[in-house]
Amino acid sequence: MAQPSDQPARWQKLGEHSLAVTRIFDLRSRRYRHPARGTEQDFFVLQAPEWVNVVALTPEHRLVLVRQFRFGVDDFALEIPGGMIDQGEDPVAAGRRELQEETGYTGTQARLLGVVHPNPAIQSNRCHVVLVEGAVRSAATDWDPDEEIAISALPVEEVYALARNGGITHGLVLNALMFFEPRWRELRGSGV
Repeated sequence: MAQPSDQPARWQKLGEHSLAVTRIFDLRSRRYRHPARGTEQDFFVLQAPEWVNVVALTPEHRLVLVRQFRFGVDDFALEIPGGMIDQGEDPVAAGRRELQEETGYTGTQARLLGVVHPNPAIQSNRCHVVLVEGAVRSAATDWDPDEEIAISALPVEEVYALARNGGITHGLVLNALMFFEPRWRELRGSGV
């Protein structure tokens, strides 16, 4: 039986190969060897493009939300806009693009708030969180063929209440709200 240690060992990657290629990710098998025990094991990794999620704040201090059917949970989810970053695309530019495509909102200022690994146990990609301020509905939406989105803009405090009471359950959205919280405290403290 393995004993706890101060530092876990870094496994040595021996190789990898593709098991399946889909429209949104590749399933890969990676073979690793433990450096001390010498044991080898295959691990499975979803290799996906980088993602972006957008915290869009309106001049009235509302956050833009989208509600859509999610096939993984076979139910609707309340989220912030987001999607895949195109190869070579800047995350902030991708955030602006996804916001406009999904909601028709555009903003005056945009910046990167943070980056997370969605599920490092089985995924190799990252999700970039972008803040767009001064967001107003000023353009047409441009949904993908399988997208149907209900768009709303709720007061920031109401969104945080939804996050605390289970009305928002998407982990990446909760991450984004955590990254946005210091900026929200700053805005509230300045009396705006």
